Amino acid sequence: MDIFFKSPVDIEIRLEGEDARTHVDVPAPDYGKSVPLYADGESVKGTVIVRPRDGKRFEHLGVKVQLIGTIEYKNEALASAIKTSGSNTGDTGASDDFLSMAQELAAPAELKHPETFEFEFKNVEKQYESYNGVNVQLRYYVRVLVLRRSSNVIRERNIWVYSYKMPPDSINSIKMDVGIEDCLHIEFEYSKSRYHLKDVIVGRIYFLLVRLKIKHMELSIIRRESVGAPPNQINESETLVRFEIMDGAPVKGETIPIRLFLGGFDLTPTYRDVNKKFSTRTFLSLVLIDEDMRRYFKQSEIILYRQ
Repeated sequence: MDIFFKSPVDIEIRLEGEDARTHVDVPAPDYGKSVPLYADGESVKGTVIVRPRDGKRFEHLGVKVQLIGTIEYKNEALASAIKTSGSNTGDTGASDDFLSMAQELAAPAELKHPETFEFEFKNVEKQYESYNGVNVQLRYYVRVLVLRRSSNVIRERNIWVYSYKMPPDSINSIKMDVGIEDCLHIEFEYSKSRYHLKDVIVGRIYFLLVRLKIKHMELSIIRRESVGAPPNQINESETLVRFEIMDGAPVKGETIPIRLFLGGFDLTPTYRDVNKKFSTRTFLSLVLIDEDMRRYFKQSEIILYRQ
């Protein structure tokens, strides 16, 4: 709207201590270069500066600040397909708010000079971690509204949230056999099924029978995003990491070690039925490719968490 109607005021949102706070780089154009990081239970505090433009007086009907947590769907077709109840439809899709807090900063008045307002949302429960996926994103942001008789002036400032978990009490390994009758039989093992995001995947692959001309073998990490509920559920998979673990033909009795460091990759924790709207699952996919470029693969699910 600013293209056609120049806003009569400028709004700046400053978060307390943001320069000293850890920032997260988010690969999304609407987030900016980096976003300040917050934790569950942490207060969100700052100031709002409202400046009249061109030295002109400006009448408003009040100034309000909100803290919002929302799940946004990235296109209208997706929002329609999953038939989300209670969604607020906008230009870029639909959204479901799971957190909404508000404070009045100023009563109706005439603004002559720049004014600064302080706000604080104390000890806010942020039960879900921020997420930016293929079809859905979970977003937290501070929104300031300067209310007017015609159109309100709105500014938003994103924040990012991490959710930390304790390590599991028990650790189960993954052991599986993969075979093609009279052609191939391999056994693979991973030391555990749950990993924190800076962990190391350690395992081995043992060749019991090899009658195929294997060219090379790779290990991939795949994230599967599920939005909505059956029968209208939308599923999307993306390969996050592809790591070659063997180049050349193996022989019977050969063992291939696996050691994959997760800290160097942009991974997210496993999300289970977030606000009954979406989930993500993570899989280790072992792929063998023969000389005729035929692919043989086996997937096993792992759980990722932020420690």
